[in-house]
Amino acid sequence: MEHIKTRCLIIGSGPAGYTAAIYTSRANVNPILIEGYQPGGQLTITTEVENFPGYPKGVTGPQLMEDLRAQASRFGADIRAGYVDKVDFSSRPFRIHTDNDLEIEADTVIICTGASAKYLGLDDEKKYNGLGVSACATCDGFFYRGKKVAVVGGGDTACEEALYLSNLASEVYLIVRKDYLRASKVMQQRVFDKENIQVLYNTTTAGLYGEEFVEGAHLVEHIGTDKELKFDLQIDGFFLAIGHKPNTEVFRDYIELDEVGYIKVNSGTATNVRGVFAAGDVADPTYRQAITAAGMGCKAALDVERFLAENH
Repeated sequence: MEHIKTRCLIIGSGPAGYTAAIYTSRANVNPILIEGYQPGGQLTITTEVENFPGYPKGVTGPQLMEDLRAQASRFGADIRAGYVDKVDFSSRPFRIHTDNDLEIEADTVIICTGASAKYLGLDDEKKYNGLGVSACATCDGFFYRGKKVAVVGGGDTACEEALYLSNLASEVYLIVRKDYLRASKVMQQRVFDKENIQVLYNTTTAGLYGEEFVEGAHLVEHIGTDKELKFDLQIDGFFLAIGHKPNTEVFRDYIELDEVGYIKVNSGTATNVRGVFAAGDVADPTYRQAITAAGMGCKAALDVERFLAENH
């Protein structure tokens, strides 16, 4: 087992992790960053990113992450493969263990493990990921201007996504498994007031089809009943809006989480454990954007600098 020490350990990559690494490296904190299950985070499965500042012609998600990683490396961040499978935050220095048998003692920790979009579990979701399947209307809605799209879900998030897309797409279908919307009454009314949003109740998605990109969805109405009806719906985009799952399970014994599992932070990025900070989607159930994650990564790095200066 390899044993190393660091003043700052960053757990997870993506915009938050890499930005935190850039800032702490430039401050001579000499951070170590463990990239996690998905190096680069969710943006590595996104095609075009057109709303990240500094890329007037847009950039692919993988390229954006590669640029941020290279910038962190340039300033000396020690970026390592692997994921954290065990932590001990009971006392400082904190003890962290990774899947490749690395044990780290860290004076401070920045958690940037992100959140994973919930999927229906269809093989077609993987097949068409980035080719018509998306879990972020704000990120990818622009590509469906004047086209037909579907949103899966019946809560506030699904209604928000459908409303956002209704200002871009020609037609929006809201696919709802139950015979009612779970969203707040206000959100429901906004959906009902939009002429180009059609709610499909009691409807389940059985699969997707298309030559190269999504061209439609195989749907089932009243599944498992004597009224069961199978039909195909022609669409260009398929958006998942059934929630996100923050990647926080390994920290549950020490870090205070909300009812969904997101890390609770104060007005900055501090958690309930002194010396442990959180940034990005893992602590942000509201915005979930690359730029806001990067901003939180910057804040966490500055919070770490101040903490180390006051507790050296």
